[in-house]
This record gives sequence, structure tokens and C-alpha cells, in this order.
Amino acid sequence: MTDPRTHPFLDHPRPLAIAHRGGALEGEENTLPAFMRAVGLGYTHVELDVHATADGQVVVHHDDTMQRMFGDPRALATLDWDTVRGLRTEGGASAPLLAEVLESFPELNVAIEAKSDAVVEPLAELLRGMAVLDRVSVGAFAPARTQRLCAALGPDLCWSPAHAGVARLWLAGWGLPVLRAAGFDVVQVPVQYKGIPVVTRRFLRAAHARGIQVQVWTVNAVDEMKRLLDMGVDAIMTDRPSLLRDVMTERGAWPAP
Repeated sequence: MTDPRTHPFLDHPRPLAIAHRGGALEGEENTLPAFMRAVGLGYTHVELDVHATADGQVVVHHDDTMQRMFGDPRALATLDWDTVRGLRTEGGASAPLLAEVLESFPELNVAIEAKSDAVVEPLAELLRGMAVLDRVSVGAFAPARTQRLCAALGPDLCWSPAHAGVARLWLAGWGLPVLRAAGFDVVQVPVQYKGIPVVTRRFLRAAHARGIQVQVWTVNAVDEMKRLLDMGVDAIMTDRPSLLRDVMTERGAWPAP
């Protein structure tokens, strides 16, 4: 069993830079060209979203429908893979299979968000079959999805909790005895939630005292990047990967090639 405190997905020099959807403000999000660009910039980690097609293929795509990226109003879940792979963005890219991303970039670490209940089973089967648990993490806004993935994939899975787990960790930062055993090795969180700061020094201390890494999304402004790095966050997810690389390089925090 992999020790969750040194899971290979997390066992990299920190702070980590993570290209959110491959870098959504610098390319067409969740496409192979976006991930290729991030890798070309020197990124070792990207974040992406997955849905399942009607015939059970795990596709990298954020929205329920294909409208925003592909101009097709139909829901992805109602389409088979042959239909989905024929759609194109304005730039001519297609929605890739998760397997394509993992195969195309065999050294890349991938944070995966499960966007639907239907994708959980095929996602678990894919990750198990490709033997890639050492370079992925999973999370979902619906905690039942993450619970199902944990049950299917076992203790070697790196996973981030949903709201309730984050809230318990946040309260633990105030000294409340609400988190005896976390069970998770990373939290992927926004800077704030509904106006309440999530990423605070108390939160970081509580997480680090329990061996939990804090990865923050989605940070696209220079001043915010610098503030969070000064606080000691473990990773920043950004839509502007070239900007984050510049900020970290200036601070001497960008890993040497």
C-alpha cells in the first residue's frame, strides 16, 4: 500500500504548479493541444474534468452539454463516443478520451474531477486497467462519487474531499475536535467559498499538521499567486500557466528542468 503522506502524485518539489483544464485562458480547455502546451511550459501536473458518453467512454470535458466548447447543445451523456469525437472546437480540437491524455503524456500527473455519477464506474475501471493510480488524484463536488471511487480503487488512490471534509479541516484550524482521522491526503479548495475565506494560515496549519497538502484553485492574478505562495500553499491551479510559471521563476520556485 502506498503511504498517503508520500503518494507519488504529491511527492514532488513544492509549491506545485497545476494547469487548470490545461490552461483555460491560454488555450482551448481540456484538449490535447492545451495539455501539450502546459507540458511544453514545463508543467508536471494538470487538472481536467471527465464525463461518460452514452456508451460508457470517459471523455475529458467540463460542461454537461457540448455547447460552450463545440457549439452543440446536446448533453454529452446522451451522445456516443463516435458522435463526440466528430465534434470540433473553433480551433479544430476534439474532446479527448482520458485514456488518450494518459497515454499521450506518460510522465504527466493528472488531477481528475468526476463531473457525473455515470462516469464513476468507467473511470474506476479505466484507472485500474491502465495502472495509473501513482500519477492521478480524484475529486468531485458530490461526495458520493469520491466515496465510490475510493471503494472501487482502494487505499492507493489519492483523493480530495468535498465540502464536508474541507469544512471539518477548516474547523480543526480553530481547534475544534471534528477531524480525528482525515483519510485524505490532499485538499483541492477555492481561496474562498460564499465570501468566507477558506485558505487561511489556520487552515494551512491544520492541514500540514495532519500531513495533508493544500492545493488552491483557480488563481489567475499575480498578486493572489504571490500572496498564496507567501502563505505556504502546496500548489496553485491556474488558467494562466505561463503567468504562474513567470511568477514562480521570479521567486526561484520553478523547478529546474
